[in-house]
Amino acid sequence: MLDRFQHRMQHRSAALLFAIDGRLDRILKLWLLLAGLAATARITFTPNPVPAAGFSTFVSYLLLAVAPFASTLLALHWFSDEQHLRQPKTRFARVGRWRQLSDSEMRGHPLYGSSGMMVSLLVGMMLNVPVRAVEYLAAMPPIPIDSPLWLSTLHLAMTVDVVLFSSLYMIAFVAALRRVPMFPRLLVAIWIGDLAMQLFTAKLVTQAGGLPAGVAQALHDLLDGNVKKTLISVALWLPYLLLSERVNVTFRGRAQA
Repeated sequence: MLDRFQHRMQHRSAALLFAIDGRLDRILKLWLLLAGLAATARITFTPNPVPAAGFSTFVSYLLLAVAPFASTLLALHWFSDEQHLRQPKTRFARVGRWRQLSDSEMRGHPLYGSSGMMVSLLVGMMLNVPVRAVEYLAAMPPIPIDSPLWLSTLHLAMTVDVVLFSSLYMIAFVAALRRVPMFPRLLVAIWIGDLAMQLFTAKLVTQAGGLPAGVAQALHDLLDGNVKKTLISVALWLPYLLLSERVNVTFRGRAQA
């Protein structure tokens, strides 16, 4: 019974992975359409008239839509030939007992590939982009040209956060999809940068001064929620990245000894 269930789940994960890989171009086009519509609606229905919105507002909303799209295309180009992407010489994941595999052994291993539980991680990284975009649009309305310093600083920090990390998570998504050996440490580096960015945003906006009490509390709740979500991701997936035989076979070229 258990073997049958595992086989069914493996089959479904492989089918989902195939669908994501085969329809990635459609997914990217759909993202551009939905992100553009959401940004347009946010500008149109803002309490401020559109002419009062600063140029930075239009640039930030454009980057919100285009940056993940462009970073995904670049990553697909960078990682187009995984056959020639070599294993890093320095090992950071030293937990467990493993034996090194040759290239032919690795690619012929039954656990080689990004299916199984890996598909959940891929979907999570991809969904992180629209979730961040919705949170950004909800928290950051179009700002007027003559906005106060604290608002301009908050807008800049939050725009950098959503544009940078939406792009980085999509690069990590493609790295996992294309079985790039550097993927596990790339994702860990993104997690560390994500946490640091939340702290940096809080410090930067506080130093700008003049932050209203209500905005300060809302910002605190938003950044605190971002930190908690990242920490939950780390707690869920870091043990998997270290101990999963599929991850070790696919990204580190080694199997259990």
